[in-house]
Amino acid sequence: MESLAQVDPEIAQFIRAESRRQHDKIRLIASENYVSHAVLEATGSVLTNKYSEGYAGKRYYEGQQYIDKVEELCIARAKALFGAEHVNVQPYSGSPANQAVFVALLKPGDTILGLSLAHGGHLTHGDGISVSGMYYQGVQYGVRRDTGEIDYEEVERLAQEHRPRLIICGHSAYPRLLDFERFAAIAQGVGALLMADIAHVAGLVVAGLHPNPIPHADVVTTTSHKSLRGPRGGMIMCRTQYAEAIDKAVFPGLQGGPHNHTTAGIAVAFKEAATPEFRAYAARIVENAKALAASLQGEGFRVVGGGTQNHLVVVDATSMGVTGRQLAKAMDAAGMVCNFNRIPFDTQPALHPSGVRLGTPATTSRGFGPQEMEKIAAWMAQVARVRADEGQDLEARKKVYREIAGHVKALCDGFPAPGLLYGPEGRLV
Repeated sequence: MESLAQVDPEIAQFIRAESRRQHDKIRLIASENYVSHAVLEATGSVLTNKYSEGYAGKRYYEGQQYIDKVEELCIARAKALFGAEHVNVQPYSGSPANQAVFVALLKPGDTILGLSLAHGGHLTHGDGISVSGMYYQGVQYGVRRDTGEIDYEEVERLAQEHRPRLIICGHSAYPRLLDFERFAAIAQGVGALLMADIAHVAGLVVAGLHPNPIPHADVVTTTSHKSLRGPRGGMIMCRTQYAEAIDKAVFPGLQGGPHNHTTAGIAVAFKEAATPEFRAYAARIVENAKALAASLQGEGFRVVGGGTQNHLVVVDATSMGVTGRQLAKAMDAAGMVCNFNRIPFDTQPALHPSGVRLGTPATTSRGFGPQEMEKIAAWMAQVARVRADEGQDLEARKKVYREIAGHVKALCDGFPAPGLLYGPEGRLV
């Protein structure tokens, strides 16, 4: 970053510090990952200079000869990966993609049936504090208290009672597979459209480790990062009959020109996702998540739902005598980064919830395996016990956190992260 260091040494310093942080710490945030250096090169390319309102062959600016090819290639690769009839790769992220679906297919005041945020859903699935709950009637279904799995009988009952225009299946903190076929049957039974939000599991879908919603859903949204390991962007896939409405909702309905550098990065990530190496990587994500869940249970944590079938592990921190916020803050001081999260039937507020959410895409990208998951679980338990001990002196706590952070860094030094630059001796540049 020689040029950047000369022009703006402060920003260059922050970027170097963030690179160091991403190397030194174990990243357990389920929505984060490491992109390849090829993806970084595409997103940092001269494509950021070009404005391209409209779609390939139908732009409002000239000079699109190569931009059109980039977008067309990205779309073709997405269709091949997921089997979609129509694809729009212009949404800036997952939330705008979901909003575009609402603009295209709904009218203000229409009813949306989605998974409750407190039970693992997403803000944009009809939650009251989101635009999706402000301009549409949000009805929320949940999970069963005994199994932690989606209560499909409740979904059907609510669908028959409220007759929603749109049913959403998808999540941000649900560690189980989704039964898209059953959701489709419920939607058809009440004349509703079905939208699948696979932002978290798209990489697993590509690898055949999670059911594909394309044969069952009218429209599918996703981000391009998380388990898919691309840059931060969004995408909408739909049946041909909804293509025109979806495209108009994205542009000119909600956005101006697409971010062409991001589109190029997504295209690169899609090419990587089509390889046997990616499928093996995705399998290791699930293997690591299951190993992490089992190890945490062995350390005394209560794992929501008793385990996981995807990349997510949701943990009840109160089972170790701490809140989710307390555990997340203490873990960060000890070199392990996650986010505090509400758990199903949580009685605590969102800013001080009972749980934490963990994910294995980023650790798996570094090459971590089940043995490393056992170490993470043991360190988490040590952190939780120290934090729960109210008689422990604050400085003594911090000392334990620093000691664990040292062990974490030593482990991370043995697993270089994709996309970060290392010198000939394996040292971070």
